[in-house]
Amino acid sequence: MTVVCLPGDGVGPEVMREARRALEALVPDIELRAMAFGAQAIRETGNPLPDETLAACRAAEAVLKAPIGDPEFDAADVRPEQGMLRLRAELDVYANLRPARSDSVDMLVVRELVGGIYFGASGTRDDGTVFDTCEYHPSQVERIARRAFELARGRDQTLTSVDKANVLETSRMWRRVVNEVGAGYDDVEVEHMLVDNAAMQLASAPGRFDVLVTENMFGDILSDLAAAVTGGLGLAPSASLSDGGPGIFEPVHGSAPDIAGRGIANPAAMLRSTALLLEHGLGRSEEARALETAVEKALTDAPTPDLGGQATTAEFGDAVLRALS
Repeated sequence: MTVVCLPGDGVGPEVMREARRALEALVPDIELRAMAFGAQAIRETGNPLPDETLAACRAAEAVLKAPIGDPEFDAADVRPEQGMLRLRAELDVYANLRPARSDSVDMLVVRELVGGIYFGASGTRDDGTVFDTCEYHPSQVERIARRAFELARGRDQTLTSVDKANVLETSRMWRRVVNEVGAGYDDVEVEHMLVDNAAMQLASAPGRFDVLVTENMFGDILSDLAAAVTGGLGLAPSASLSDGGPGIFEPVHGSAPDIAGRGIANPAAMLRSTALLLEHGLGRSEEARALETAVEKALTDAPTPDLGGQATTAEFGDAVLRALS
């Protein structure tokens, strides 16, 4: 059982270290294979996603990715983020799961991840006009809708599909396909909501949502908002899943270069992403629940400075391991 670990940039290697310790404690026979990716890979090879790394990811059961990004490459022609987009496309991890939980909220944002405006045609015309095109094929909408219905069926059996059907042609097609898929899920209650209203409802009454499904850019924005109203991006995990191939599991937060090397980064989101890997990538639901519970205990017993505590990254990891023992 092999998991490829992409240590990332900034605080990435620090939080990855704690994730590896937890995985090794929970699955002693696992093989963890570290590969170059992001800014580190650009420095070494000129490519944020070297061929060797991509091949290893394809052959693994799952990919555990730490945050990437480095100010050195912010305005460069070759950037770490290009490797991330290519990896998602190569592995066809079209379903991005973003759970958001607090005392009164338990929602799951299901974001289509490999289509839409981020992957459509873009460029500059001779007159100086710049364009980015949002494109979707019905088959792309069908598979993300089906995944969302299946997830909703296993939860509270309610699904909110978010679009902008009053303006966008892609959204009108999106709504039509969601309805077609929904005809096979009579046990799931479906509502359609315009994205601006969904943002307002998420900010003012997040507890009304269970599962939301939406396209790439809307999902990017709404999932960050959902994280903000349930504790912040520093605690938010994600899973990006394909149909049958390896998934990518990563925290939502950035590489935080301003605190890199200081040993104070909060590894909670990385560890929660590891729990998603255990559940969705390795089929180890019991171990996933154990890790989630251990992280919750560590947040109380050993909070890091961002949460008002004094614990280092390693001390938070130690608290997780104690809770697992």
